[in-house]
Amino acid sequence: MTDSSITISLKLFAAYQEAYNCEQLTLQLPPNTPVVAVLDRLVGEHPELERWRPVTRFAVNLQFVSADTPLQHGDEVVLIPPVSGG
Repeated sequence: MTDSSITISLKLFAAYQEAYNCEQLTLQLPPNTPVVAVLDRLVGEHPELERWRPVTRFAVNLQFVSADTPLQHGDEVVLIPPVSGG
């Protein structure tokens, strides 16, 4: 029997954290979903985040990755927008 979804934890920072008013989300996704699909989902739920799409970097399990990196069950994903001091 194969699982039809994977579970990932998503750490939120800066604009993403403000939009969701929390520091972390748990998401169910199809297996091998590319990490960019997580950003697509967040922008779909909060269109005001669209402005951050071109400058957001991705990390999976504490390693910077490309947007097309496939996710696996249990991965920790971080979307990293530009952060300014203040």
